[in-house]
Amino acid sequence: MSSLTAEDVVKLFEADVRSRKRMAELLVSEPDMRLAIINAVLRDVATKSDIEALRAATKSDIEGLRRDVSELRERVSKLEGAFTQLVDRIGDLDKRIDSLDRRIDSLDKRIDYTTKVSWALTISVLATLVVQFILMFLRIH
Repeated sequence: MSSLTAEDVVKLFEADVRSRKRMAELLVSEPDMRLAIINAVLRDVATKSDIEALRAATKSDIEGLRRDVSELRERVSKLEGAFTQLVDRIGDLDKRIDSLDRRIDSLDKRIDYTTKVSWALTISVLATLVVQFILMFLRIH
């Protein structure tokens, strides 16, 4: 003869819905059992004070989030201002660079002209010296 285990009893109740309902009715009809069941269920049920505490914590979290978002907006606004200033400064730098490029081009042209004039003067001085040297040489002979 085999002994019936608690596991076997649970399996029997799982298989027989009518017996399971009857067992629940028997448990609930017993005042001590009903109180034990109610106390066990109440541990899992949120009370009004639990809900109030949760509401207060949620409200506090939302207010903190609002402050954080407000601070973030201020920081973003400051960053936008700094970015605008930076873009303006870059624009000014571009203008200055363009101006410097034009001045360098102008100086480059002047240097080229000065170099050509210097070569022309140097060649004319050398030509004059060569001519004088030739004339001196011809007079001597």
